[in-house]
Amino acid sequence: MNDSTHPTSSPAPDEPPGARPLDAPPPGPTRLLRRARTAVFLLFFANALAYANIVPRLPEIRDHAGLSNAALGTALACMPVGALTAGLLAGPLGARVGSGRLATLCAFVFALAVPLVSFASGWWTLAGCLFLLGVLDAIMDASMNTHGLRVERGYRRSILNSFHALWSVGAVVGGLLSTLLIGCAVPLRPHLVAVGVLLALLGAAVWPLLLPGGDGTDTAHEPAPTGSAYRAGIRAALPSLLMLGLLLVTSSVIEDTPASWGAALLQDDYRASDATAGFAYIAFQSAMTAGRFLGDRVTDRLGTVAVARLSGVLVALPVACALLTHSAAAVIAAFACAGLGAATLFPAAIRAAGRIPGTRSSDGVAIVSWVARVGFLAAPPVVGLLGDRLSLRAGVSVMVAAGLTVLALSKVLTPARDITGS
Repeated sequence: MNDSTHPTSSPAPDEPPGARPLDAPPPGPTRLLRRARTAVFLLFFANALAYANIVPRLPEIRDHAGLSNAALGTALACMPVGALTAGLLAGPLGARVGSGRLATLCAFVFALAVPLVSFASGWWTLAGCLFLLGVLDAIMDASMNTHGLRVERGYRRSILNSFHALWSVGAVVGGLLSTLLIGCAVPLRPHLVAVGVLLALLGAAVWPLLLPGGDGTDTAHEPAPTGSAYRAGIRAALPSLLMLGLLLVTSSVIEDTPASWGAALLQDDYRASDATAGFAYIAFQSAMTAGRFLGDRVTDRLGTVAVARLSGVLVALPVACALLTHSAAAVIAAFACAGLGAATLFPAAIRAAGRIPGTRSSDGVAIVSWVARVGFLAAPPVVGLLGDRLSLRAGVSVMVAAGLTVLALSKVLTPARDITGS
């Protein structure tokens, strides 16, 4: 889909020319596509649910393993290290076994890896478990997005935002479930074993719902390149993929800053209470979740590039204005605007990466997802360094720079292929 037009009403790939009038609406999704959409919803939900159940129990995991806060921090750093180590494997693995099957296999391995955390008795065992979780998360993230793109091409309209919305729901549900079980004094090990069983059941439910065949078999795209043509395609696409990756790095900065530094900003610079400070993240995350549920409809109406430009404005302008005030309420409202702005950026970049001619969809998604994780690694220390040297207001102002960068890079989202796959 381009920046100014709606999805075309061209005949479906298996429909003979002239079978449907040119001005007729596109055919509705088949039962197979609807089932596959449910499968991708469940994959996104399961991916979020896995680690969200661990986060509230990190203090207990730290004490069980006999670690200091610093040791826990270095162990947690092994998760993004694992993700960066294995993230690029998602492309070739997805091409070999199919993106949907690869994502589902990761869900099954998650079912074993999550309970393993409860058996960690020291730094090395905990770090190893978290490294494995990072590996699984990176591969599953790229492969379930790739399969989501297959389903979206079949629907001939934007639906990728709704998958990411359900990921946000899964993160909230997992965190609330874990917190509830802690309040009910349920021990760590039975809790994580039960989560493992639930993940296995979700994986079993997903498997028969996936689209059959390999990636690209259900579209009118050119055959997936191989050999020298494959390498040449990757080299030609690399500048675009790196620009999309840079866009995702800025999106990562926007998403991470309210989570890592929003509460501290309100407490240190705005003298907000602990309860009020917590609304910095709540406002951002709630608005982003709502924006993802609305994002597909807005993207179909306005176009990807126009929505990205609006996103940059929604991030940069309110945050810049709020940081010039002495109002905690203004900062919370600005974070909510930034949440709406950030909502569609990740899905839009993933969609564009999966539609670059001459490359496999799985490779494009894997590369930009891998680059995006650099942003999640770099954002917290950059903001913290600026906060120590200047002030947290100066540190959080990186969101303004990120919003302006989104504005500057928005044209890179102009898809080479529209959502119909033509």
